[in-house]
Amino acid sequence: MARGRKRKAGKRHPSGKLVQPRLEETQREVMSTVLEARQRHFGVSERQAKDERLGTALGRLAFVGAITLSQYAAGELYGETMARHRAVVGLPLAQPRSVTGLLINEGIFGGGEPVHDPELIDRIRKEAAAATLVLSDADRDMPAGTRRGPSLLVHSLVCYDVDAALWSAADLKWLGHGLDALAKLYRIRLDSS
Repeated sequence: MARGRKRKAGKRHPSGKLVQPRLEETQREVMSTVLEARQRHFGVSERQAKDERLGTALGRLAFVGAITLSQYAAGELYGETMARHRAVVGLPLAQPRSVTGLLINEGIFGGGEPVHDPELIDRIRKEAAAATLVLSDADRDMPAGTRRGPSLLVHSLVCYDVDAALWSAADLKWLGHGLDALAKLYRIRLDSS
């Protein structure tokens, strides 16, 4: 009877140590897995699966043409603004992308509070307040009785990556209205396509 744990399968060095795969091979394998999953899940070709917009809910709307390129750019800038605001104010990330991000948010590891320049904090707070105000103004344009306004739709799509594939035409219309308002704030030229 053999003692200890079962020997792992794989190529070995003459010393008996397992041969570790090269970093390039593992990255290539990971990318091929991601591309295959995107092809299966979104029903796109191999070339289309390489489009980085498929990685976010906002990007997928831009990919299928539900929002314009200027609206997509405005949504990206809004996401960056809100992420910077959360970081500077000391709030955890809205949606950590990894376990490490989650552990850092919860204070389990990853250093203490960063010290920010007061002018930087003030500038970022003003940017976030301006974006929030613009979306609040867009909410006021809605008719009475509408369930979800542009501020809620934009924030949930951009900051929380809520999938909008099954949103109604009215929700997409108000999402576009909010993104257009942000595009004006960020001085992005509005395109009609």
